[in-house]
Amino acid sequence: MPKLWNETIEEHRRAVREAVLEVTAALVAEHGLRGVTMSRIAEGTGIGRATLYKYFPDVESIMTAWHERQIAGHLQELAALRDRPGSADERLTAVLDAYALIQQRRRGHDAEIGAALHRGDHVAHAEQHLRRFIGELLAAGAEEGVVRDDVAPDELAAYCLHALAAAGGLSSEGAVHRLVRVTVDGLRPPG
Repeated sequence: MPKLWNETIEEHRRAVREAVLEVTAALVAEHGLRGVTMSRIAEGTGIGRATLYKYFPDVESIMTAWHERQIAGHLQELAALRDRPGSADERLTAVLDAYALIQQRRRGHDAEIGAALHRGDHVAHAEQHLRRFIGELLAAGAEEGVVRDDVAPDELAAYCLHALAAAGGLSSEGAVHRLVRVTVDGLRPPG
């Protein structure tokens, strides 16, 4: 097959996949996880059920693919903040602030959906990745003298992630920013 034909087919497949993910997310938000069926997804995307089954075997696999895409987007957002110019302290604070806001936006998500989505290997892999790159920022901050060096960076990274998970229970951005400030203050060198 000509290269152009292959690219067109792949582009079409990506477009169908994206449409399926978007429609599924909208249906879950509207009907809850139990209210979403392959028939509803096919109808919402305008494709036949048989075609939908060529892409995904069930609703759970669609939700997992959607969640993987969401996590990848969050990691890209955080990596862009980590890699921008500035001191390690500024970049660390920006990353922690963005992470806390991501946690806060999860507030109110259906517990059943959260439990279903967060049991996959993709979540554990993303958490390890995030912990590692926050640890690298903390190590750079320790070298600059703005982050304590009496606790290992990987332990401090775990502390940050656990502390900022509390942002999921906060109702305002102001409260999220205060939580980040308190967390960052706990990272400062003693004295």
